[in-house]
Amino acid sequence: MKIIEKYKMNKEAPFNNEEVMLVSRVPILIWILLVYVATLILQNFNELIFLNSLFFSITFVFHILVNWNSYLLTRFWSWLYFLIQGLMILTCALLMPFGSPAVLIGLLPVLIGQSIGLYSRNREIIFVSLYSVSMFFYAEIFLNKAYELLLITPLFLLMLIIIIAYSMLFLQQVHARLRTQNFLRDLENAHRKVEELTLANERQRMARDLHDTLAQGVASFIMQLEAADEFISQGNIRRSQEIIQQSMGQARRTLAEARRVINNLRLSSASEMVFHEELTDEIQRFFQATGINVYPKIQMSSQMSRMLMEHSLYIVSECLTNVAKHAKANKVWVTVTEQNDRIEIEVKDNGTGFDTSQVGKQAGHYGLLGLYERVRLIGGEIQITSISNGTKIRMEAPIHKGDKL
Repeated sequence: MKIIEKYKMNKEAPFNNEEVMLVSRVPILIWILLVYVATLILQNFNELIFLNSLFFSITFVFHILVNWNSYLLTRFWSWLYFLIQGLMILTCALLMPFGSPAVLIGLLPVLIGQSIGLYSRNREIIFVSLYSVSMFFYAEIFLNKAYELLLITPLFLLMLIIIIAYSMLFLQQVHARLRTQNFLRDLENAHRKVEELTLANERQRMARDLHDTLAQGVASFIMQLEAADEFISQGNIRRSQEIIQQSMGQARRTLAEARRVINNLRLSSASEMVFHEELTDEIQRFFQATGINVYPKIQMSSQMSRMLMEHSLYIVSECLTNVAKHAKANKVWVTVTEQNDRIEIEVKDNGTGFDTSQVGKQAGHYGLLGLYERVRLIGGEIQITSISNGTKIRMEAPIHKGDKL
C-alpha cells in the first residue's frame, strides 16, 4: 500500500475518476469474458448443470452491465458498486462450484484493481481488499473446498499482485494521456489568446508607426511650408526657396518611410544605420524647419540593437515634434548618454508646459501615448515632467548588446 500511496502522491493534478473508469471498461470487459468462458469450461468438463449454468450466465450478464456502467454508479455510491459486484462474484462462484476458482481468482483481484483507480486514500482500498479476500475464503469454505486453499491461495495472491501491478501501470498511462489532452487544450487556449494579443499588438504597432512616419512627416512638412510662406510675405524669396527645397526632401523621406511601414520594414538594418548620424540629421531637420535652437549632447560608445536604435530615434523625433507644435519654446536640449549598460535620453525645452494628466485622453493626440508604448517595448522607463516654464521627458532603457540584428 505504501507503493500505491507514493504513486498517488506523485500525481501532478487530480483527474476525473469517470474518465479513468471509462477508459478501463474495454480491457476489463475482455478479461471478464475470458473468465466466463474459462468458468464454463471447468464446470462443464467436470459436471454439466444446465440450470446452474443458466443462472450463472444471467448473473454474469448483470455483472458485466454493472461493470460497464461503473462510471455512473461510482459517481455517488462507490461503496454500493463494490458491494454489489462482490455479491454477484460470490453468487457466480457458488453456482459453478467446479468453475469457482476461475471466478474467484479472475474477478476479485479486478475489483481490487478498480478500487486503486477510483480511490485516492488507502483506507477505501484496504476495505475493498479485505471485502474481496473474505469473499474468496468464504466461497471456498462454503463449497467444502478447504483442501484446495493451499493450491489456489498462492494463485489468488499471484493474480492479485499481477492485477495491482497492471492497474498501476494502466492508470499511469491513462493519467499520462489525460494529462496530455489537458495540456493540448491549454495549449489551444493559449494559442488563441496569443493570436488575439498578436492582432491587438499589430494594430497598436500600425497606429504607432503611422503616427511616427506619416503624421510626423506631414507635421514637419506643414511647418516648413508655413516658414516658407512667412519668408515670402517678408520678400525673402531666396530663403523661402531653400525651405521649399527642404520640404520636398522631407516629403520624399516621409513617403519612403511610409512605404517601409507598409512593407513591414524597420528604418534600416544595423549596417546602414549609425545612431549618432541619424540623430544629428533629425535634429538638423528640426532646426531648419522650425528655427528653434537645439543643444545636443550625444555620448554613446556601445553598439545598440536595431530595435533600441529605431525606437530611440522615434522617441527623440516625437519629442521634438511636440516641442514645435505645442511648447512655444525657443530652446531645446537633447541629451543622450550611456551609463551602466543603459541608454538615457532626455529632451528638455523652455516652453509653456502642459498638463501631464491628460496624456492619452484627448482624441487625436496620441504622440505621448506612443512614447509610452515604445518605451515599454524596449523594456525601459519614461518620466515626463512639465511645469509652466518648460517640459522635460527622460527615458532610460537597457542596451541589449547581444541583439545586433
